Order: sequence, then C-alpha cells, then structure tokens
Amino acid sequence: MRRLPSLNALRAFEAAARHRSFTLAAEELSVSHAAISRHVRGLEEALGLRLFRRDGRGVVPTEDGGHLADAAGEAFSRIEEVVAELTGEAERGMLRLSVEPAFANRWLVPRLTEFQALHPLIEILIDPTTALADMRHDPIDLGIRYGRGGWSGVTAEELIAVRAYPVCAPELLPRLATPADLAGVVLLHEDTTRHWTDWLEAADVGDEVDGTRGPRLSDTALALDAAARGHGVALGDDVTCMEELEAGWLVKPFALEVEADSYWLAMPDDRRLSAAAGAFRAWLLEAMERFAAHAAEVTREGTKKGRPG
Repeated sequence: MRRLPSLNALRAFEAAARHRSFTLAAEELSVSHAAISRHVRGLEEALGLRLFRRDGRGVVPTEDGGHLADAAGEAFSRIEEVVAELTGEAERGMLRLSVEPAFANRWLVPRLTEFQALHPLIEILIDPTTALADMRHDPIDLGIRYGRGGWSGVTAEELIAVRAYPVCAPELLPRLATPADLAGVVLLHEDTTRHWTDWLEAADVGDEVDGTRGPRLSDTALALDAAARGHGVALGDDVTCMEELEAGWLVKPFALEVEADSYWLAMPDDRRLSAAAGAFRAWLLEAMERFAAHAAEVTREGTKKGRPG
C-alpha cells in the first residue's frame, strides 16, 4: 500500500512552491487563498515538516519543501505527459512562440515543415521580435532569445553558442586580402557596434579599422541580406549564414572567429509546459543537435567558400 499524502494537498503545495505565492497558486487551481493555506498546513502536519518560510510578500520552500516540490512537479509533469499521449492532446493545440527575428528568418522557419510533419495538428504562431516577452503575463508558450542568459521570470536552456565572423558577397573578396583591408569597405552593424569592435580587436587591427562606422540595421537578418547584395561586410555565424555560405551567396574572407552570445530556449518558470510546447522543445533540441554536428562537419571538411585568412 502506498503511503502518499492527499493528492489535492500535493497539488496545492506544488503550485504554491512553483509560484512562490499562495495567491497565484489559488488562481491557477481556481480555489481560494484559504484553501491553499489549509492544504499546505494539513500537509505540513501530516508530514511533521515545515515546507515554507515567508519571504517579503511571498513564500519560499524550505530545504525539505524544495525536495518535495521537485518530486511532486516531476510526478505531475509525467502524469500530464502520459495523459496527453493517451488522449492525443500532445498532437493538437496552439503553440505561441516569441522568436529572435534572425533566428526565425534564417533557421527556424526553413525547418518548420519538419516539425509540422511530425505534429500536423499543432498550430504555431510566431512573433519575430527582439523584445523580451513577459512570459508570466503575455500569451507566450516559449521564447527563443539571443544573449548571455540570466533573464528573470524564465528558465533558459542554451541551444547553441555562437562564434562570429565576417561575411560578404563573393565580388568583395578580392578587396579583402587582410583584416586591415576592412578599412576600405562598409561595415554593416546590427543595433550595436560592439560585435565589430570585438572582432577587429581580436584580429589586431582595432587601431587601423574604425569598428563604429557604417550603418546600423535593426537585426542580423537585414545586415546579412545587405552583405549578400554586395553593400558591405557583416558579421555572421553558422546559425544565420550556413545555407548562404554553402550556396556561395556569402563567403568568409577571413578564418578568425570570436566568441559571441548564445541562442537560448526560454520557458516560463511559473508553470509547466503544455504538451504542445513539450513536443516542440524536444524537436528543437534534437534538430539543433543535428545542425551543430553538420556545421562542425562542414568546418572540418573545409567546404565553406572563401579564403582561409
């Protein structure tokens, strides 16, 4: 015979621990604040443990409470997954994504047919934006962000670390024998000049080439499109440039790559993923792993067009 506390009490406790709030737990479960408090108090009495401590206006699980919250959350998530599989819920529904524009344009959208073939009943709504969605209040299931992580209100899972390098149209290649030759061409920026100045310093030409000059465009995709049309040299990476490099529309005039930021999958930290969001996450991680392996193979085999530097 299983020795388990009341499942209603566990649900109330897990929601309160996840939200760090009895009030938000009550809203999620459509019960009163008093009901959440009563369930938690009864659970503490049944276990002989203190599960929460007060922290300002909210509550924080104690060490014992944290262990129980993790176990309860995993158990409820697994139950939801199995129910979704049995009822077919995982294969239908609306999935709302907030996606960094260059990632959406140059990596995600060209691969969405693969996900849709696997999950034809899941509808996807993509909001391509550089703004950080408030995942606790906006109707967003998942976000894909570019940066260094550490955002509040989300759990961020690193998808791929980016290494940046200059790219240009093939007709500009003869003008770029060395990095110092970048002084004679237009530098195409995103909304910041930091990336170019970092690369020029790594190439030891920071004193010869002004990394702040040149037009600033609103996102990476616009800068790369301008580069492909021969309007200047942009900074790209494997995620945003791989297809154009393999096709020869863009070339790498120099081999030097510098560490940049990463792409991250952002998930709400105050609720469990829906079945549709869970299916997308699993596909995205697997697709990104395949892409990273392909990019590494392309680099090893030297099939990227351009001069090695």
